[in-house]
Amino acid sequence: MKIQTLAVGELMTNCYILCDEQAKVCAVVDPGGEAERIAAAVEKTGCALQYILLTHGHYDHFTGVAGLLQHYDVPVYIHPDDAQTGGAGNPWALKFPALDEKHQRWYGEGDVLTLGSLMLHVLSTPGHSWGSVCIVVENVIFAGDTLFFGSCGRTDFPGGDYKSMLLSLARLARLEGSYTVYPGHDRPTDLERERRMNPYMRQGLTLA
Repeated sequence: MKIQTLAVGELMTNCYILCDEQAKVCAVVDPGGEAERIAAAVEKTGCALQYILLTHGHYDHFTGVAGLLQHYDVPVYIHPDDAQTGGAGNPWALKFPALDEKHQRWYGEGDVLTLGSLMLHVLSTPGHSWGSVCIVVENVIFAGDTLFFGSCGRTDFPGGDYKSMLLSLARLARLEGSYTVYPGHDRPTDLERERRMNPYMRQGLTLA
C-alpha cells in the first residue's frame, strides 16, 4: 500500500492517492481541485484509477471530480446525506451535486470496497456534515474533516452538530490498535497521539 498526498485548491485540501502497487490499481480520496494535477499524479503511479472517494460533500473536497471524470470513467462514492439530488446544484454549496446514474455511487456505515488486495471500510462519522465518513484501510484512517492534528472539523455549517462530532471522535478513539490518520487539511497524525492530546476527542470520550 502506498499513499501520495497532494494539497489542492484554494483551501489546500489534502487529496490522497491510495495505491495497491502489486495489483496496479488506485483510488483518489477527496479531489478538492486541480484535476489536471491529480490526473498527472495518478498517471505517474502506474496504477489504474478504480474509484473516486469523497469523505463528505463540501466543495473543497469535490471540486476536482468533474475534471477527473473527463479522464477516467470511474464511479464516485459519497454518503447520500451529503449529496444534492434533483438538480445540478451550486458548486459552492455545502452538498455535493449528485452525478448521473453511470458514475454516482453511495456508501455508508459498514460498507467495504475492495481495491486490489486492500479492504476499504467505511465508518459513518457525522458532525462536520450530515454524511461525513472516515475510510479505514489496514492501519490508516482517511479522516476527511472529522479529525485533525489536535483538533476537529467545524460544526457551524448546515448539517454540522457539535455533539455528533464529539461522539464520532469518541468512536475513532475506541478503535483498537494503532492508526496513522490522514486528515482533510494540515498534517498527518496518529490516533494514539490524538487519544492522549486532542481535547475534543477527550471530551467525546466523556460522553460516549
